[in-house]
Amino acid sequence: MKYKKQLLVMVSLSLFVILSQCKKNDTHMDEKDDPALISQGKQIFRDDTFGDEDFWSGLLHIDKAIAGAKNGGFGAGVSPKTALAVGLKVDAEALPPEVVAGISSGAIDLNDPATTLTLLKLNAVVGVKGTFSSSGSLKSIGITCASCHSTVDNSFAPGIGKRLDGWPNRDLNVGTIISLTDNAQPVANLLHVDETTLRSVLAAWGPGKFAAVLFMDGKALRPDGSVAANLIPAAFGLKNIGLTTYTGWGDISYWNSFVGNLEMHGKGTFHDSRLNDPVKYPIAVENNFGNVINTPDLITSKLPALKSYQHSISAPKPPAGSFDKAAADRGKGVFLLKAKCASCHASPVFADNILHDASEIGIDDFEAKRSPTGKYRTTPLGGLFTRMKGGFYHDGRFATLNDVVNHYNTFMSLNLTTSEKQDLVEYLKSL
Repeated sequence: MKYKKQLLVMVSLSLFVILSQCKKNDTHMDEKDDPALISQGKQIFRDDTFGDEDFWSGLLHIDKAIAGAKNGGFGAGVSPKTALAVGLKVDAEALPPEVVAGISSGAIDLNDPATTLTLLKLNAVVGVKGTFSSSGSLKSIGITCASCHSTVDNSFAPGIGKRLDGWPNRDLNVGTIISLTDNAQPVANLLHVDETTLRSVLAAWGPGKFAAVLFMDGKALRPDGSVAANLIPAAFGLKNIGLTTYTGWGDISYWNSFVGNLEMHGKGTFHDSRLNDPVKYPIAVENNFGNVINTPDLITSKLPALKSYQHSISAPKPPAGSFDKAAADRGKGVFLLKAKCASCHASPVFADNILHDASEIGIDDFEAKRSPTGKYRTTPLGGLFTRMKGGFYHDGRFATLNDVVNHYNTFMSLNLTTSEKQDLVEYLKSL
């Protein structure tokens, strides 16, 4: 009798969540796949800089830092070895056979910045686009969506392999890359700090993190003094997800426009009156970030195709042998019933498209209050295995899945046994 009651509760809960989720997502569920639009979006995702070269090269001179003094720039330059060390990736499928052979044999020097320039000419550096003069010298570089939201499978060598679009690049050290500039003062001025302070903040981000809202509200640190940077999120498994960011700023097209205009520094049109609040977003107000107009607009017309491609990327399945299947099967029952995970993380997207107060999930509201919503969204759990590096939650505060489970076990008084917690972790690894 007890088993029947549990089964009835589980079925009722699942039906309720699925039906409510379908209702909230009906506009997404009706979306039709258009192969031509998806293909166009793939090209935009991988190769379109939205005209951001004026920022990365014109203002920050990152192109000159990459080239080095021997190749028309300044400093030592950035070799492939250095680029890989800061998390940039190389697309092995863009390499011609002679380059593959040269890297394999050691004939091609991966410690030479000139080799980096060759890789840029081959369009082999994931998410970084180089423009070259007729004489072959590097004129400018720009970044694309893929710089943060793609990685490679390491099938050729660490950091070199086939592209994995949508996977978060948790190796990418954005702060270190920005710090290559010899002209940091304009960014420091924007944030009303000196250059030394700016470089200290950039160094504190570390791999796989970026402080997007810093350039809206100027808050580099949390109240406890720790760095206020968030993990680069996944860009897969989002087709039926209405709230794309950790704190639900908007849907995927909104966020693509936000990032394309305000973080990548492309040239488009962007309007969000919420950023016109001088108390909450003083940096945004000073720089009119809520009312961006560029002619021509190099972003807005590309948003539908970009969304279609991102929505076509399903959450990847974990590799065989990466979790204990028997334990995961038991953990699924814990997930659905005793741990109550499915009340928010409902299949098939493992999310509820609902914004939650910080008090509902047992954490502080610092990051939530920085957003217009004041809340946190439920993160989709599909493909968790791609996000093991850097920790969990928006800021990586929980180092492991065990830490996440222990947090909820305590906060929600779940009274999970040690074996139940272990099984639940294996189930999460299987998603």
